[in-house]
Amino acid sequence: MVLTRPQTRVGRIQRVNGPLVEVSGLAGAAMGELVALGVKRLPAEIVAISTDTVVLQAYEYTGGLRVGDTAVRLHRPLSAALGPHLLGGVFDGLLRPLSDAPRWLGPRQVGSAHPRRWPFLPVATPGRILAPGTLLGTVPGAGAVEHRVLMPPGLGGRLDWLAGPGELGGTDVLARVGSSEVRLVQPWPVRRPRPHAGRVEDVVPLHTGQRALDLLFPLARGSAAAVPGGFGTGKTMLLQQIAKWCDADVIVYVCCGERGNEMAEALDELATLTDPRTGGRLMDRTVILANSSNMPMMAREASIHTGVTVAEFYRDMGYDAVVIADSTSRWAEALREFASRTGALPAEEGYPADLASALAAFYERAGRVLTLGGATASVTVVGAISPPGGDLTEPVTTATQRFVQAVWSLDRDLAYSRHYPAVSWSGSFSRDIEPLTVHQSAAADPEWTHRRARAASLLAEADRLASLVEIIGRETLPGHERVVLLAGRLLREGVLMQSALSHNDAHCSPEKAAALLDLVLAVVDACLERVAAGTPATVLETFDFGPLLRLRDTVAADDASGVWAMGEPLLAAVAALGALQ
Repeated sequence: MVLTRPQTRVGRIQRVNGPLVEVSGLAGAAMGELVALGVKRLPAEIVAISTDTVVLQAYEYTGGLRVGDTAVRLHRPLSAALGPHLLGGVFDGLLRPLSDAPRWLGPRQVGSAHPRRWPFLPVATPGRILAPGTLLGTVPGAGAVEHRVLMPPGLGGRLDWLAGPGELGGTDVLARVGSSEVRLVQPWPVRRPRPHAGRVEDVVPLHTGQRALDLLFPLARGSAAAVPGGFGTGKTMLLQQIAKWCDADVIVYVCCGERGNEMAEALDELATLTDPRTGGRLMDRTVILANSSNMPMMAREASIHTGVTVAEFYRDMGYDAVVIADSTSRWAEALREFASRTGALPAEEGYPADLASALAAFYERAGRVLTLGGATASVTVVGAISPPGGDLTEPVTTATQRFVQAVWSLDRDLAYSRHYPAVSWSGSFSRDIEPLTVHQSAAADPEWTHRRARAASLLAEADRLASLVEIIGRETLPGHERVVLLAGRLLREGVLMQSALSHNDAHCSPEKAAALLDLVLAVVDACLERVAAGTPATVLETFDFGPLLRLRDTVAADDASGVWAMGEPLLAAVAALGALQ
């Protein structure tokens, strides 16, 4: 005879230590189950179970909780409410709305419903056998992309009833499949990846609009990238530019422990900027999860999982989504603090021993997949890293590099010299370069690989020569090496630098970026020819390249032909320098 332990729904708080809460009397509770604490029903998740007690991490400020207060099992894991209210909204780390909260930065309580109603247009036909991911209907006006209501994962069968055209609330039933009901707003556990039919092997680039990334260290859709950089190197500015101008359909921006003023600035700009793809507001294709440094610490730990869950929700509709997490270092610090409270054995620099596993669980949810509905879509993850003192050998940075396809390392010296974005061409890399070569060749740009390799080689050689010049002086170098130094300056200032405040230069189309780089390389080749023909390097160094360097700002963001129209006279002038000697 097997004795089963009786399950109980209500327990009592035994100990409160910041976000750590110990509860007794919750027999039968499971790991990851959500519990409501005290009269305010503060949400908490079970993270450890012993014989008589369970340990929970609370996602709200625990001030006011007392020993003996009730702890009520909710019999479900930590879940996000996914529905048409997401695009254009601002939420906390548990995906509870902040924009119309009852008090400042005070989200709705667990289980509260969104009061809004949305128009529903049915598409499916009752009586048919439907598989998971099948389109049931659409919701017009729910953001910049069409909101598609799908059969939930794990649910399939005969569609017995489907709501007709009309308005529905989030908790209203819109379809019945056997004994199951489908509602407009559907919960999903944030720590469980949403299923798909399989990963797609072919590679398509994600255009960020930032030339330093797209030309030198490109990222494929469905890949993951890390942006490490010390204080003041421009991580947040770069991430905000990617959020504004990349060619994804949906942006999920997770403010994970950063300063609130940075989030406020991003909100203000996204609300006023025009989306070049739709003509509407950029905010209308963005979901913001605001969990800044003055908000509950453990909600920060859940926020990145919530953000990826939202991105997977739109991926299942057939869209390309990008998750931007700023920053994963603050998330790791939350893990470290809670681990210290539980008495877990610390690893390097006090971080928990499973830090690498936690990072892997986050980044591996990126991918370009075939959805259950048969569409090809992707989730791309970009995470910032804020290493203390700019030390790129610290645990979060080194562990992250194992799981991402690209690292866009930001250089302090470039940032302090006002070079934006301060992406280090010597400290960054992309593992997507080789597979993207095949795509670029198929896209009628066979010179893409040669162009990128030439630019990277010139930058590396210019850096080497610059170090040498500090010792022996520029005048001692032969002419062709002085041209390489000039080439490094032209590439840095005419191609890689980018002004976030310029209408023409804040973002850049792939065609204009390629044209700028091709023009600069053509000018460099002309300079090398002049030096080989006997023209002194001093003549080239004193030549006015200002019009070339200003092309990135004077030509429109998508005007590749304008680059050559204005650059060819300058190229001819450089070629004529030899004839004037």
